[in-house]
Amino acid sequence: MPSPDDAPEAPDQARTCRAYWTVAPGAGEIRTADLPAPGPGEASVRTLHSGVSRGSETLVHRGEVPPEVAAAMRAPFQEGDLPGPVKYGYLSVGVVEEGAPSWVGRRVFCLHPHQDRYVVPVSALVPVPDDVPSARAVLAGTVETAVNTVWDAAPRWADRVAVVGAGMVGASVAALLRDHPLSELVLVDPDPGRAELAGALGVPLVRPEDIPGDLDLVVHCSATEAGLATGLDALGFEGTLVEVSWFGATAPRVPLGGAFHARRLTIRASQVGAVSPSRRARRSTQDRLALALAELADPVYDVFLTGSCSFEELPQTLDRLARPGPAGLCTVVDYT
Repeated sequence: MPSPDDAPEAPDQARTCRAYWTVAPGAGEIRTADLPAPGPGEASVRTLHSGVSRGSETLVHRGEVPPEVAAAMRAPFQEGDLPGPVKYGYLSVGVVEEGAPSWVGRRVFCLHPHQDRYVVPVSALVPVPDDVPSARAVLAGTVETAVNTVWDAAPRWADRVAVVGAGMVGASVAALLRDHPLSELVLVDPDPGRAELAGALGVPLVRPEDIPGDLDLVVHCSATEAGLATGLDALGFEGTLVEVSWFGATAPRVPLGGAFHARRLTIRASQVGAVSPSRRARRSTQDRLALALAELADPVYDVFLTGSCSFEELPQTLDRLARPGPAGLCTVVDYT
């Protein structure tokens, strides 16, 4: 059940809100703005937590989003344009304070930037189940990506599968695949520090050089040339690699020589912007997000929450996350 801290507060009579903006490459700040009253079909949400999606948000922070992909990377409630100044982000959990009466007091997930209060259409909100803690619920956007990936990958009974890259998305894919009737599933990452994560999931962690061969399916999530080459090399005859990585402006070299043609390998893209074709006729994006939130009732996902900061500390935290260093998973931003 929601904790007492999740109970609705009295509406903010000042009608202001604070939001995080990337104002220049490597620089961000918290800005104050007016907050409109909710109109018909809208809700005013007080944020409890948001999550930092490390891959895309550090690209935005560093100003490394190329113009040709800026439109594709646009977040649902983004303000400003990439590379900036821009208000960016899409992992927010809060409590409805005002608006449609049936929504007031409910905890919700929204694909909204880092902001302490916001007004959105109720159609943009998905209820957080009572058995999912608010901080864990920020992972819904990542798990939604993993759900779409598994739909795209379509693993079959007794398949031999590897997930290459043990970041947020790769680990989420592995978490979903562990419930499938596979004959083999491994998580591949060169970082031995991912052993705790893999152990919590109950999936073996192997180094790239130890990846098993003759695989039916590889899900590539490492966003590196080396990971892509490792995945292709491990596939058996007529195997498939599902590419989930976001490379931004990078043009990775793809090893299409050697045995690529002789083994009749397939590379297929997966991207969360549209529901997988295999489910599009029967599942909406809201259905997919609700499935992800239901999956987060599993406490194993707490291992994904590897850092936290207050909202006021977010500018310094994003600057730190954008620098080279140990790769954590999800940093939770606390607004309470």
